[in-house]
Amino acid sequence: MSELYVLKYVSPIGEIEIQGTNEAVYSIMFSNRNELLTRAIEKVPIQVLAECATQLDEYFKGERFEFTFPYAFEGTDFQQKVWNALVSVGYGKTTAYKDIALAIGNEKAIRAVGSANGKNKLSLVIPCHRIIGSNQKLTGYAGGLWRKEWLLQHEKRCLRP
Repeated sequence: MSELYVLKYVSPIGEIEIQGTNEAVYSIMFSNRNELLTRAIEKVPIQVLAECATQLDEYFKGERFEFTFPYAFEGTDFQQKVWNALVSVGYGKTTAYKDIALAIGNEKAIRAVGSANGKNKLSLVIPCHRIIGSNQKLTGYAGGLWRKEWLLQHEKRCLRP
């Protein structure tokens, strides 16, 4: 892999650390820091990271409903199946872990789907925040349930009829 670059983006719900190379973004994760940033960029950002930050900004402004910058994810074959299925969950929509298990052809893998969901390093782009329990309750989110709720409400507010 090429040299890894880091860009910190301040979103309405906290700092997001974007990591990537000249070719693709590999990680978009909430950092859970509470203090204000004094240095926003740890290494000089490259075009791919800058484009990611621009698209995140558009998403948070309610102007972007899908992401088009190059990204890549690494994981087991099972995790990649789950993550590819997550991408099909539309903006402002939710689905259950069980539905993802059915979509990948393994209806008994509900817990494994939850585990793969939790290992997703591309928050927002691979929309794990859109996956809820079969009882329609919010469950697990690496960024915190309050962020999951905020993101779902944000997307519902921004949907255009």
